Amino acid sequence: QLQASGGGLVQAGGSLRLSCAASGGSFDINGMGWFRQAPGLEREFVAATRWTGHTYYSDSVKGRFTISRDSAKNTVFLQMNSLKPDDTAVYYCAGGRPIISTMTKTVGYNYWGQGTQVTVSS
Repeated sequence: QLQASGGGLVQAGGSLRLSCAASGGSFDINGMGWFRQAPGLEREFVAATRWTGHTYYSDSVKGRFTISRDSAKNTVFLQMNSLKPDDTAVYYCAGGRPIISTMTKTVGYNYWGQGTQVTVSS
């Protein structure tokens, strides 16, 4: 399973670091990503990384968020800087074998964490 952690309440301009650890068995995955969902909205792509080292970001977080991976610990991180109130959402980590065309889509992933709340106050 995937276990996400690191959410919380932060003021605008602040930073948070999310973690997602894969545990409890072997995962047939070659990439992991982060998605987020605000109340009343669809789940949207935030960032992803493939085991090749390629990273992908949504335009709304590019330059502010950084995704990284600790392969030895089967853990993926999302460093979020310069947070804005619009970043407020439940953040979900995901794992799978997405192809290029599905890297930014929920259908590209078949393992999901439980979500962690990120709230950015103005």
